[in-house]
Amino acid sequence: MSALVAACSVTATAWLASQTTSGAIKQQQGRDLTADTRIYNTLLGYAAGHPHWNGVQETLHDLAQQSERRIVLTTQNRQLIADSTDHTTPPELPPQASAVVDPLSVDTTLTEAAGTANRIDPRAVGPFSLPTTERKALRKAADDNVACLSRLGIAADVVQAPSGRPRIQVVGTHTTAPRDTGCDTDTLDRPTNTEQKALTALNELVDACLDRQNRPGIQLNLDFSWARAGTSAYDLATTPAPTLAPTLAPSPVPSVPSERTGIDSEAARAAASCVDTSRREQLGSYVAAPALLFITDPSGTTVPGFDLSPANTARIAGVAAIVLALTVGASLLAGARLVRPLHALTGAAQRMRDGEEPETVPVPEDNEIGRLAAAFNDMSAHRARLEEQRKAMVSDVAHELRTPLSNIRGWLEAAQDGLATPDPTFVSSLHDEAVQLQHIIDDLQDLAAADAGALRLHREPVHIDELLAQVAAAHQAGADTAGVTVEVITAERAPTPTADPVRLRQAIGNLVSNAIRHTPAGGRITLHAYGTHDGQETVIDVTDTGTGITPTDLPHVFDRFWRAEKSRNRRTGGSGLGLAIVRKLAEAHGGTVSATSTKGEGSVFTLRLPTAPDEGPQ
Repeated sequence: MSALVAACSVTATAWLASQTTSGAIKQQQGRDLTADTRIYNTLLGYAAGHPHWNGVQETLHDLAQQSERRIVLTTQNRQLIADSTDHTTPPELPPQASAVVDPLSVDTTLTEAAGTANRIDPRAVGPFSLPTTERKALRKAADDNVACLSRLGIAADVVQAPSGRPRIQVVGTHTTAPRDTGCDTDTLDRPTNTEQKALTALNELVDACLDRQNRPGIQLNLDFSWARAGTSAYDLATTPAPTLAPTLAPSPVPSVPSERTGIDSEAARAAASCVDTSRREQLGSYVAAPALLFITDPSGTTVPGFDLSPANTARIAGVAAIVLALTVGASLLAGARLVRPLHALTGAAQRMRDGEEPETVPVPEDNEIGRLAAAFNDMSAHRARLEEQRKAMVSDVAHELRTPLSNIRGWLEAAQDGLATPDPTFVSSLHDEAVQLQHIIDDLQDLAAADAGALRLHREPVHIDELLAQVAAAHQAGADTAGVTVEVITAERAPTPTADPVRLRQAIGNLVSNAIRHTPAGGRITLHAYGTHDGQETVIDVTDTGTGITPTDLPHVFDRFWRAEKSRNRRTGGSGLGLAIVRKLAEAHGGTVSATSTKGEGSVFTLRLPTAPDEGPQ
């Protein structure tokens, strides 16, 4: 059960940890990716608009504060360009850079331009950047075109590209306004002087690239689409090609279909390659050199990642298996230590059930099992004592009953054989033996009833001084025969306990008869009753000046069939049940009985009864 609980606990904990860790990792990776993308795009835009990295320090500092990361830029040879911190010592860079910042070779997984046909950052415009005068002229033409479209019911807006050229875009979409609306678009369709100059230089670079491949030249348009050299502008204008501003990358294949441009597919791919290469060559002096980007934690170390890869999953499973194995091992060890003493207890109990002699079991350390073993040993010893007492009681009962029965049988057989005459003396002797036998049987019945809790008491208020006088009178004849004086000391205010007067006289009478037997001639027996100071108990003392009891025998005076005189002579002792009955009667009333004695001086037997009635048997 312990191993099963451990297995379930480990499995549930591992599953919960893996689910929680997986979610936390994905969430953290998402936040990190968003922050890294923002840093990369910001630096990429800076590189696209600046020919060098000299002023990037402030930008790095702002990005580091926003992302709470450390940002370092180096050359491709790992020469420091800028560091977001103010450390004077060179940073310890991780083996691999987070990204390469190159506006002419964009990492499409970290930029919003992912999915474009080429990898040139649209913010790298170079010589196509318009001066202020041309921007104003194109802006005025764009605003006039928007007003014209508005009169026709077409909602449009002006979108400005990084180069400064405006473009008309229908509101709520990403499409340009249609050309067949009748609104004047000539100014917006024609390249400005700056754009024409840059476009001519680019066309020369493209033609030179194609000439090296022995291919004819092409005619570039402002949106970087092309056609075979000599194709009219009208043909190109009526071709359904998308309008691409210099901010967008051209397609590697011609924007104008090959059947309209007169260029086959192979030539188109060669032209696209030359356009891309020429654009990079033209923009090379306008953008910053490629730089290595390192994004680390503020201390400068890369935070190790963690994912639920097969290796990490196997690691989690291995740790869980080790924990489970240790748990099972500890459970088996603890279980063995727990079961070993239980086996010993079970074996001892079975042997006791089979009637063998009770035996003790070893007691381990002081814990639950140790206390159980100690309790078992106590029970075994108590059972052994009870068994000895039972055997002694059977022997004592047989002895006590045998004596009067033997006497009766002997006298009857003598009369039968004519050796004894059944005269009054004969009958009196048999009567005495029968009375003695009846007395023993009555005592045994009283003890059995007390043991079974069936001893019935009829309680009533008892005048204790009158009861003591009755007991003294009942035993006066026996006392006179023994030469012993019996007297009663009456208190000024004698208590009146609620008790069974018959049973109470029986108890006190047993104490008085016991005192008469053990008090020599000329001795004195005193009965004294009084109440305690708090009025809760009635105390009855029976004091004699007899032979007394030794300290070793005093604890056994209330045991059944116990006698100080081991010979069981009737002249020196009774049946050995009188004092045992006194104790049972006292307990039935909710009281106690005790004895004190000095050898050779006498004894005092004290009976204590509660003044108020208890809830015992009635």
